[in-house]
Amino acid sequence: MENIDLQNVEKLVTGRTEQLRQAISALERSYDITLESLGNALSLKDPHTEHHCKRVTAFSISIARALGQAADQIRVTARGAFLHDIGHLATPSVILRKPNTLTSDEVKIMRTHCIHGYDLVRKIPFLAEPAEIIYAHHERLDGTGYPRGLKGEEIPLGARIVSVADAFDVITSGTPYRKAQSVQAARNEIEHWSSNQFEPRVVEAFLRIPDREWQELRDGIDAGRQLQQ
Repeated sequence: MENIDLQNVEKLVTGRTEQLRQAISALERSYDITLESLGNALSLKDPHTEHHCKRVTAFSISIARALGQAADQIRVTARGAFLHDIGHLATPSVILRKPNTLTSDEVKIMRTHCIHGYDLVRKIPFLAEPAEIIYAHHERLDGTGYPRGLKGEEIPLGARIVSVADAFDVITSGTPYRKAQSVQAARNEIEHWSSNQFEPRVVEAFLRIPDREWQELRDGIDAGRQLQQ
């Protein structure tokens, strides 16, 4: 049997490790392309929703880091955040873009986006965990959320993170029937609903992040949007 010295073994392992790294990198890139394609589909449906999802992704990553999530879990949280409203592809445009308050029937239709989004991506292997975030991002800690009325630890941590990030963007960006509020107003409102709507640990992590970081994230997303136009 041919002798293989330690140096050659190390070279062999290094070569195989590099091949593996390149394969993983290519796979990750294919994942990114899939996400981008889904995001582009949502952009065609409603550009406002697309930009909202990008901001919520940036905000969710910051909160996840403040919580000390591991890199692989941050990646799952980010994917769930980016696609949290992908179910709006099934929401009628007349409801999605309505400039005033929705009727009770329209609210029921709007709320189905969590289910539609989950069904859309849950069979894609690398989106199985993010799908659970999509499904649960409108659940509330006290069990009064939708679509399943989950409570507490029944709600995936990623969904609890996205819930805070989503609310923060809605409050600070405004809606057709609610004016945009300041970052401080958003902080106060989210803190007020801690333990009822939001996970206290997530809220504490959110509150530790300085105002300037939120503004830098928003400015970065807006700058990217302007470059695309």
